[in-house]
Amino acid sequence: MKRLTTRPNCKINLGLRVVSRRPDGYHNLETVFYPIPLQDELTVETAQDDEIIVVGIPVEGNPMNNLVMRVLHLLREEGHLIPSIRVILKKNIPSGAGLGGGSSDAAFMMKMLNEMFSLELTIEKMEQLVSRLGADCAVFIRNKPVFAEGIGNLFTPILLSLKGWHLVLIKPDDFISTKEAYALIEPKHPNTSLIQLVNEDVRLWNGLILNDFETSVFPHHPKVKEIRDELYNMGAVYAAMSGSGSSVFGLFSNQIELGDKFQECFRFQCEL
Repeated sequence: MKRLTTRPNCKINLGLRVVSRRPDGYHNLETVFYPIPLQDELTVETAQDDEIIVVGIPVEGNPMNNLVMRVLHLLREEGHLIPSIRVILKKNIPSGAGLGGGSSDAAFMMKMLNEMFSLELTIEKMEQLVSRLGADCAVFIRNKPVFAEGIGNLFTPILLSLKGWHLVLIKPDDFISTKEAYALIEPKHPNTSLIQLVNEDVRLWNGLILNDFETSVFPHHPKVKEIRDELYNMGAVYAAMSGSGSSVFGLFSNQIELGDKFQECFRFQCEL
C-alpha cells in the first residue's frame, strides 16, 4: 500500500485593491499572497475504492465534491492512471476566512499525486491544471509570496520576507459571501501599485496598504472591524482583513499574550 502525508498551509492577503470591473462580470484585483504556517493535514493511501474522510473543522457540502477529489478526477480526465485512493483530510484552516485553505488543499493534493504516482508533471503544468479549480489555487504550487493581478490568477514573484514578525490571526463566526463583499465596492485604480507599497517598511503599512473589501464588510459585520481595531490597540503595526473572508490578522514586533481575548473566535499565532 502506498501512503503519503503532506501539510497544506494557507495564506494571508497583504492589501487588496479592486481596480476595475471586467466585461465578464468579474473584477480585476491587486493583492499580495503571503504564505503562513497554519496548516491542514492531507493523507493519501491506495485503497479498494475512492473514499474521502474529513475530520477537524467541519466543511460544508458533500466530501466527494471537495477540491481534493476534484483534483483526482481532473488528473484522470487528463489521462493519468491513478488507482483508487483513500483521502484523509484533517481541516485546521477555517473555511470562508479569506485564507485559501481549500485552494491550498487542491494544490498540495496535485503535488502529492504527482509524486506518489510518478506523473512527471512540471510545476508549470500543475499550475495550469489546478488553476481550473480556482483562481488562487496555483499560488500554492510554488507556495511563495506573489503579487497577484487579474482575478487573482496572474502572479509575479516578489522578494518579500516577514521573517521575525509575529502574526496573530483571528476569525469570528461571521460568514461573508463573495457577493456580499463586492456589494459596495467601487473599482478604482490606485495611484501607487501594491507591488511598490509592500516594499515599504512594515511600520508604514497602516493607512498605506488597504483592503477594499473592508469598506463593504465592516458596516454589516462590526465584529470584524472590532477585531481589527483591537489588534491595533494591542500594538499591531499593521492589521487588516484577509481577502474577502472574515479573518483578520495583525503583525506585531513582539510575541503577544492573547489571554482571554477573542475566546469566542478561531485564534492562531506564530512567528513568521
